[in-house]
Amino acid sequence: MNGSRIGLMVAVVATLAWAAPPARGQTAPAPRAATHAAADTWVTVERPAPFGKDRDRRVREYDEKYGPGNWRLVWEVAGNAVGRDGIVMLYEDAYCRFLEQHAEVLEQLLREASDVYDDAPSNVASGYDYDKQETVRTHLQDISIRRCVLRLGRRFAGSQLIQIRDVQGTHPLSITLSPGQVPFHMPALFRQPEATGWWKPGSVESFYQSNRVLQVKRPAAGRD
Repeated sequence: MNGSRIGLMVAVVATLAWAAPPARGQTAPAPRAATHAAADTWVTVERPAPFGKDRDRRVREYDEKYGPGNWRLVWEVAGNAVGRDGIVMLYEDAYCRFLEQHAEVLEQLLREASDVYDDAPSNVASGYDYDKQETVRTHLQDISIRRCVLRLGRRFAGSQLIQIRDVQGTHPLSITLSPGQVPFHMPALFRQPEATGWWKPGSVESFYQSNRVLQVKRPAAGRD
């Protein structure tokens, strides 16, 4: 993908910002365009550590510290502040590229899996919708895989519900298709220095964690 196409793709989604995820058992509202006044400034204050099962607690802490509506989580991509809709598009594209380039992995997945999940079998109910987050963790890889299978014009034909959660899954594809293993297809977009953790450098998970930042709103001078 050339630079002009990347720039256009990022520009389309750059106005979307993700603040708080839905509470457990609720469906997230549709992403909203930023509504803050043009004179207000969003300032990056930190690169947050992975949320994991502490997601809801961390959201409450940010609300208490900065006030609801005065903070947001975005991903810095090519100089743009990109919301969740944009970042999951890039995340998903990396999975599709990987499956297209590794036919043997795709065929094994379709032959053996009836569906996939991340941290709980209930993830299956999310289908193709990234906003349907029913557990205390945010699960994306299962939804990306389903959407890629659909985009490739294929279907699951197996009998196993396969967990995709790196070493925590028992099926070999749990590691092969882990976001910590699947390479991100546009390495030039990584925010430097690249974040470190359980994931491999250059992976989809590394991109997701490296580029995510916490921003707080600074009102224009003279405004409360």
